[in-house]
Amino acid sequence: MPEKLQYKLEAFEGPLDLLLFLISKHKLNIYDINISELLEQYMESIGGVEGLRDLEDASEFLETAARLVYIKTAMLLPKYEDEGEKLKQELQGELIEYAACKNAALVFKGMYCGGELFCRDPEPIEIDMTYTRIHPKEDLVRAYLSALGRKLRKLPPPQELFNPLVKKRIVSIASRAIILLHRLYRNSIMKLAELFLAGDRSERIAMFLAVLELSKNGRVVISDDCTTVAMGSRNREIKKEEEELAAGTV
Repeated sequence: MPEKLQYKLEAFEGPLDLLLFLISKHKLNIYDINISELLEQYMESIGGVEGLRDLEDASEFLETAARLVYIKTAMLLPKYEDEGEKLKQELQGELIEYAACKNAALVFKGMYCGGELFCRDPEPIEIDMTYTRIHPKEDLVRAYLSALGRKLRKLPPPQELFNPLVKKRIVSIASRAIILLHRLYRNSIMKLAELFLAGDRSERIAMFLAVLELSKNGRVVISDDCTTVAMGSRNREIKKEEEELAAGTV
């Protein structure tokens, strides 16, 4: 079987296909073709191709070559210049239509799904943002309670949580120190454990701190075994001065 017309291993379906290839390759203006340059490239392309030996296969290509030669000749002769320009425009129109058909074929090729089925590109769809779901009332109640719980977590704690702290009586160290000194004025010495038998936790802590503060100032003395507390030397001097003042000797 004779070889089909080929050019650089690329098969062309006809002479118009070859002309479009040459116009694209040599960057010619398809709307104002240089016939002389196109004819030169066309003859160079089909020259020496073995397929041209079969006139049945090459008749279309040879007919187009003769057409190009005629257009070029007519455009060179002043008498037939208008006819040559008209033939040139006819050729340009055929090439433009053929190029449009090739582009359309590529588009349809992408849409081809097999058999005789063609599918078009997806069209944009307007999205309806209206919320249409119908919720059961149980879901609405759960959602409300969940939202309410998040809101309550952001609120300040209720007053009841602060009542045990705010309303609790504050016992000062100075008041416990005065009570301790009065008791020592009467008894001079006391067991340390007796100081913490009465009162709540705040009173006992305040009494303990008062003992430490008075001991530091020398107002009371704690025994070495930490079992008793007695009036210190400074307190005894103060007590003696108070007794002398009361007796009128000073």
